[in-house]
Amino acid sequence: MDNHFNPDKQHTLSKAAVISGTGLHTGVLVDMKLVPAHPGFGIQFHRIDLPGSSLIKADCDNVTDTSRGTTLQEGEAKVSTVEHILAALVGMGIDNALIELNGPEIPIMDGSSQPFIELIEDAGITEQEATKAWYSLEENIYHYDEEKRVEMTALPSTNYQITTLIDFNSPVLGTQHAGLKNMKDFKTAIAPCRTFCFLHELEMLLDNNLIKGGDINNAIVVVDKKVDEEELKRLKKVFKKEKIQVKSEGYLNNLELRFPNEPARHKLLDVIGDLALIGYPIKARIIANRPGHSSNVEFAKKIKHYIKRNKHIKDVPVYDASQPPVYAFDYIEKTLPHRYPFLLVDKIIELTDNRIVGIKNVTFNEWYFSGHFPSNPVMPGVLQVEALAQTGGILCINAMPKGKYDTYFLKINNCKFKQKVVPGDTMILKMELNGPIRRGICDMKGTVYVGGKVATEADLIAQLVKVD
Repeated sequence: MDNHFNPDKQHTLSKAAVISGTGLHTGVLVDMKLVPAHPGFGIQFHRIDLPGSSLIKADCDNVTDTSRGTTLQEGEAKVSTVEHILAALVGMGIDNALIELNGPEIPIMDGSSQPFIELIEDAGITEQEATKAWYSLEENIYHYDEEKRVEMTALPSTNYQITTLIDFNSPVLGTQHAGLKNMKDFKTAIAPCRTFCFLHELEMLLDNNLIKGGDINNAIVVVDKKVDEEELKRLKKVFKKEKIQVKSEGYLNNLELRFPNEPARHKLLDVIGDLALIGYPIKARIIANRPGHSSNVEFAKKIKHYIKRNKHIKDVPVYDASQPPVYAFDYIEKTLPHRYPFLLVDKIIELTDNRIVGIKNVTFNEWYFSGHFPSNPVMPGVLQVEALAQTGGILCINAMPKGKYDTYFLKINNCKFKQKVVPGDTMILKMELNGPIRRGICDMKGTVYVGGKVATEADLIAQLVKVD
């Protein structure tokens, strides 16, 4: 991140970039492509080797395994070891990107986020028009796992900072801690730190044929027991080294430490990657004592639940006409197939990966007032719902891979009209996704606000159809 980086705007990549490598656990050679994406798209994965597979959103609710890294799954498609690329994207301030893979696991590279940082820098970073909606905490959030002796706390803060403490009862590691006070330091202080494991874990993985990554010179190996000559010979063969020995500080000599507390810094890297799965950018101070992937994901779920539960506090959108819109009328016209007199959204003032807020200024000159009703003009309820649907269409189209799409209604539920909309009113149109978009089906909650009060609300289900 440079000094001109605006953390209150959304960012994507300037161009696509590709990296190839082997998955640590699967041993499969994978090509990974980072692709620029619309504002509000978020981070999503796509298994291009599985025809017809759904996009996999980087979301804690899609985690299916945390035994050896974090695995996301949608339907039959799964992607494992996502934490290092997610940490790199967060560390570089990337909000919107599509990650295409032709295999089941993110390449391990050197076991850190450094190669992915270089990939992002090679692609370049582009600031987008859309505002980035940060979520602040009003209270402390705790996660405690007595069995694993894990404690994690999120405290209210004006920015995002993390402290990790590790203690494995190991005479080699001892108690280590690492801290990151500002995300702009991630690139130099945290990204280069590689994953680590204990020799007894490595032996178990080798005995069970679980490390298939070919070259395993991408992990710090902590030696926490005496090693005989027979074992050293075996390790020499595994690591493809002429000489393997245990260094005086208790690490295998397969690589040199980049920082004295590199293991603790890598744990901090993992926390950043896993907490990206909250799905909302947060401002909080995170203190993680003995963190691991399963605890990180459980903690992410707690924070996500807190944000969703408390979003009503900021649920009535604030419209400041003096502020530039996220999208003006020309972009809306390019995105939607609707035209006058049936284009019912004037501008977009807020956009995230699951929420959009649009504006419709209602004037006496609207075509429908000549018949509804001339002496008592009231905007038809069906057109209010249509305005919501068009706003939601922009949200859903932005959440899809690039291309032209049409949206079609499938269902309208729980529709209520609570107050009239008349000439002179400004309609604030808010649409929120109720869940991930699956196979082009979008389930949304829509609300029309007029004068700070709810005028109309409905649950809308629509289908996106790609236009060739």
